[in-house]
Amino acid sequence: MHGYSTGSGDEITAAPGGLLDLLQVAAVVLNGDGRIVLWSPEAQQLLGYAAEEALGRYADDLLVSPDSQQRARELFAQVRSGSSWAGVFPLLHSDGTERRVEFRTMRLHDIHGQMHLLGLAANATTVRGVERDLALSHSLVNQTPVGIAVFDTELRWVGVNPALERINGLPEEAVLGRRVGEVLPNLDAEAIESRMRHVLVSGKSLLDQQTVGRTPADTQDRAYSESYHRIEDSDGRVLGLAMAVLDVTERQQAAAEATQAREHLAVIADAGVRIGTTLDLSQTARELADVAVPELADLAAVDVLEAVVAHGVTAAVTGEAHAEFRALAVAAGYLTDAIHAADPVGELASYSSTRIITQCVREARPILVEQVDPGMMRRIARDSHAAQALRVAGVHSYLAVPLVARGEVLGTLSLYRTINARPFDEQDRVLASEFAARAAICVDNARLYGRERSAALTLQRSLLPPAPAQQEGLDIAARYLPALSEVGGDWYDVLPLGRGRTGLVVGDVMGKGVQAAAIMGQLSSATRALARLDLPPAELLRHLDDIAGSLGDAIATCVYAVCDLRQGTCELSSAGHLPPVMIRPDGGAELLDVPGGVPLGVGGVDFGTVRHELPPGTLLALYTDGLVENRTESIDTGLGTMTRLLQGARNSLEATSDMLLSALRPEPDDDVALLLVRTRAEG
Repeated sequence: MHGYSTGSGDEITAAPGGLLDLLQVAAVVLNGDGRIVLWSPEAQQLLGYAAEEALGRYADDLLVSPDSQQRARELFAQVRSGSSWAGVFPLLHSDGTERRVEFRTMRLHDIHGQMHLLGLAANATTVRGVERDLALSHSLVNQTPVGIAVFDTELRWVGVNPALERINGLPEEAVLGRRVGEVLPNLDAEAIESRMRHVLVSGKSLLDQQTVGRTPADTQDRAYSESYHRIEDSDGRVLGLAMAVLDVTERQQAAAEATQAREHLAVIADAGVRIGTTLDLSQTARELADVAVPELADLAAVDVLEAVVAHGVTAAVTGEAHAEFRALAVAAGYLTDAIHAADPVGELASYSSTRIITQCVREARPILVEQVDPGMMRRIARDSHAAQALRVAGVHSYLAVPLVARGEVLGTLSLYRTINARPFDEQDRVLASEFAARAAICVDNARLYGRERSAALTLQRSLLPPAPAQQEGLDIAARYLPALSEVGGDWYDVLPLGRGRTGLVVGDVMGKGVQAAAIMGQLSSATRALARLDLPPAELLRHLDDIAGSLGDAIATCVYAVCDLRQGTCELSSAGHLPPVMIRPDGGAELLDVPGGVPLGVGGVDFGTVRHELPPGTLLALYTDGLVENRTESIDTGLGTMTRLLQGARNSLEATSDMLLSALRPEPDDDVALLLVRTRAEG
């Protein structure tokens, strides 16, 4: 290709190319007798003879070996007769070696009519190399799928290959001599030409430059990768530049899809970590809404069917029936009044069969509204005021996803887009369905747990005495505080034994839930029955141990005390339970040293008994480990704290009970049973 430079006026002068320099074409002229009469410097470079050595010599004597002289004379005669000849012929170099030389020969006549022979010669090996390179370049340029363009130093098209013709949607003749912006107005020609100028000036190539736009070959924008290289001749003269173009639309789409897939996996992983941290239904719903924004939506609401919230059961929505929901969570990714368009958290809402949310739970499938029009907005919003608020906020796309767990529909996740201009699409639907399904399992676990906890708590409370009966000579207060998570098997009881004697029992069944509560009920009932036999504490525990052993894997700790006001004593036995606290009339508090024994259900170990004086005004505190045990501290710390709190206790037992619970277990993570008994002072 050639670069062009502008001379004076409008004259355009072509700059010389470098191909002839590369070939080093030699010129040799013979007269009619075959003597050398002209000898170019290139001939000296090719064959080694200086002009003074060659001029006047017969060419066949100087340049042709004896074996080739006959053939050389025949060719000379052929050209002399008027025929041209071209081909490869071996000539002698001045160093005595033969060189293969490619010739183009022709007959000439001078002004006097004398005949001469012109031979243009070049090294045959060099010619073959140039031909090979040209053929290879032509093949690569014309067969490659990469678009290739050549521009001159004025940034005008000089040539394009077939691949670029297809990319441009224009034939080569439509672009030659013109600038990029003149033929491709829908590309950023200014940016493209800025890159070209940079390469022309600096000589540094630019690789993988991105351009987005369209050519006449396309109706939609596509992405292109361009690389720019400056073209120079062998002397370093700038001739122009070459640009290689690749259509990378599919590659970018694939990369975008891969990035989106990674983002979706990250959202799902995040949902797995953040949703279901507790077994609280409302908390789980809030976690679901918080995960949905802003990764997937600008606004999210979680509504659960009222039957699930109120009764812990599922109820299918069928036919034309209304659906009753309890709004459990609303979240927004930014400050917006649209959050008030959702159902207020905690309130009950009833939706007709035509509403999107009802359709979602009835059909148990996601419903995607890519573009929300006024008619669809009325099916989404709870009323006209909410519809107006959503319109003002810019809600333009909506997605309702059912919360389905174990084949049952529990509620819906409603997603809205406002500031995110991209409508929900099929990939969003799949993603929302994926983490809604995971969240639904957590919601259902919370529902099942809530139902079981309610049943266990009901059973637990039904088995505990509603209020300890006051006994002669004793003031009594008791508390049962269920854990915030799972209900256990803690219990207490006050048992009248007659003749001024009262039995006190506090126990803790290992385990949680309905099973622990049921075992607790059996042990509590057995304790009451055995107490009627007026058995000593150690013997009563031995019988309880036998009964616990018959209940399968039941293990429980228990402390049993018999207060005898006539004798002023208290006998205690323990089955692996924490020691009671005794507060003397003078206010001194101590942990009673009761032989610990082993828990009920282990079997084979006798239980010991200890007797303490019980003067009037003595306070006895029996409790379960939920009152003093803390995961971050040793149980000795809890026991010491409780003992200090009871030191010098003079308040009523009710007030003392409340004080202990407030100080030691404001939010218990284990059940607490507490029994306080104070002997009345004389007079």
